[in-house]
Parts: sequence; structure tokens; C-alpha cells
Amino acid sequence: MQYMNLRKIIDFLKALRINNDREWFQKNKTQYDLIKDEMLAFIGRLIQQISVFDPEIGLVTPKECIFRIYRDVRFSKDKSPYKKHIGAFISKSGRKGNNPGYYLHFEPNNSFIAGGLYMPPPEILKAVRDEIYYNTEEFVYILSHPDFLKYFGKLDDYDKLIRPPKGFSADWQHVDLVKYRSFVATHYLSDENLYSQDLESVILSVFNAIYPLNKFLNRAKENMEG
Repeated sequence: MQYMNLRKIIDFLKALRINNDREWFQKNKTQYDLIKDEMLAFIGRLIQQISVFDPEIGLVTPKECIFRIYRDVRFSKDKSPYKKHIGAFISKSGRKGNNPGYYLHFEPNNSFIAGGLYMPPPEILKAVRDEIYYNTEEFVYILSHPDFLKYFGKLDDYDKLIRPPKGFSADWQHVDLVKYRSFVATHYLSDENLYSQDLESVILSVFNAIYPLNKFLNRAKENMEG
């Protein structure tokens, strides 16, 4: 596999964290453009390899997946113009839309690989919860598979409901499974992990482990759409 040097990306982001202003960024724009080009090439390779086990990805392009580094500060108290990380979300609609997919996040001391479905709108959330209810055994199997446990342990529960959602009984044995508002799992990386020549292989292994969850979530969405 072709090796991507993440050290220069992390070093750039460390400097940006200290100098988060337009003057500094413009002086270093050439460096950022080189990093972005390398990131786009990296995402392109990942898309090709993900599509081998997940054909749902289709013909999405790297440009459709990578997030802009410019922050929307209109409704934020923090007026820093640039993000402190570089990220990309690979799905059949790229970073936009409400599709399950695969996420990469590079940030000093806070890099991670993730996947699933983040904060879907109410109609998709209901479809996923219904799919879980009618196919509970399959969903439990996905979350208890050794590969899923190895990389994730469990679904992220930062936005989990305290009470059961409407239409689900608190007495149901698996009611906790429908309390999630996002169906996301995360695998964290140290900065040292990023500098390994095995990084691309690790990312693909993690994405492969999240694929069964994404497949389940995609099916729920397709059933809703008819």
C-alpha cells in the first residue's frame, strides 16, 4: 500500500491551533493545499478498497467526502475561522445526506476512525429503531461480533435517551438498543499510530469491522424509502 505521511498533517494542525487566524493561514496556504491534495489521494484509495466489501459506496469521489477546513462561525461564540482537524466521511452521498458511512478524523491527540449513522432525522431514526425491533437477534449479533468488540467495544452512547422512545415498552428485554439517537462506533488512534506504515491497513480493518452495522442501517433506510 502507498504510505501517507501523517506527521506533516499533524504538525500543520498543531501550528494552526496556535495561529488560528486568516493572516497565518494565507501565508501557509500552499502547505495546506499540498496536505489537502495528499488527503484527497488517500481518500481515493480508501474508497476503492472499501467498495470491495461495501458496494453501496458506489462512485462517490474523494472531493465529495472530505470536509472543508473553514468553520461556519455565524452562530458560534468561537470565531476561530479554521477547524482544528481534517476529516472525511465516506458514504454513497459523501459527507452530505443521511447515509451510513465511514469517518476519518485527524487531529493532534484526538484522531479516530468511526462509522455508522450520525444524528439521523426522525423518519430515518424511526426506521432504524423498527428494524432493530424486528431483527433484534441480527443486531445483537453484529454488536457482539469479535471484530466489532475488538475495535469498538460498543456503540457510542453520548446522546442516548434515558427513557424508551415513543412506541417501545420499557419492559422489552432489548429496549436499550432503541434508545440511541446516533448509531456510531469509534476507534481512537494515538499520534504514534498515525505515523505507522500500517495505518492504511488498520483503517481498512476498522472499516471492515463496521461494515455489518452500516449494511444493517442501510437496509433500514431502504425499507423506509420503499
